[in-house]
Amino acid sequence: MAEKPKRPLSAYMLWLNSAREQIKKENPGIKVTEIAKKGGELWRGMKDKSEWEYKAAKMKDEYNKQMQDFERNGGSKDVVTKKKKGAKKVTKKSKKKDSEDEDDESGDESD
Repeated sequence: MAEKPKRPLSAYMLWLNSAREQIKKENPGIKVTEIAKKGGELWRGMKDKSEWEYKAAKMKDEYNKQMQDFERNGGSKDVVTKKKKGAKKVTKKSKKKDSEDEDDESGDESD
């Protein structure tokens, strides 16, 4: 089965990807997080975002077509995607292990 299409980038993300190098040049040594902050400031201050909004709309239309094809070919909107980085798996201690630990602490163990 084909992989589920990736969601399209927003107008802001398209713009930021194109402006990132320029922001780095204008601010040598800037941290990644600071690039995003600076990009946000610049984006909010932009008067004409129509170029980027047009590109984003075009990508969204293409994505919607790909999703229709994906669903038509047996794909589902409910496909489980890969686990995100940093997601932690919760593990439970077994009750048996806990009771053994308590026994060790009490000193009642016979050898």
